[in-house]
Amino acid sequence: MSEERIVRYTIEQLTQLEDHTDWARLRAEEAAGIEPELDEEEIGIEWDWDNVKLVVPPTKQAVSVRLDQDVIAFFKAQGPGYQTRMNAVLRSFMLAKKDKD
Repeated sequence: MSEERIVRYTIEQLTQLEDHTDWARLRAEEAAGIEPELDEEEIGIEWDWDNVKLVVPPTKQAVSVRLDQDVIAFFKAQGPGYQTRMNAVLRSFMLAKKDKD
């Protein structure tokens, strides 16, 4: 999908949105001494960016392909991005075959 999913709300709409935070669960975890996960920057992880390599994904090409209905249903059942997952499976197969040659 090339277009982003941008949603706009007015201030009035935002104030009417239901708060999805489970405050009771958070208070119970705090009372039990369970700490939230820390951000990597907070715990002092330093990343070595000296050997970073930019990997540009290959361009996609639209194709028409016939697939079994159950295969499509399986990938769609995993949620949004099913075509990307199908591409990843095909890429994995392709690389495995290339490694054997």
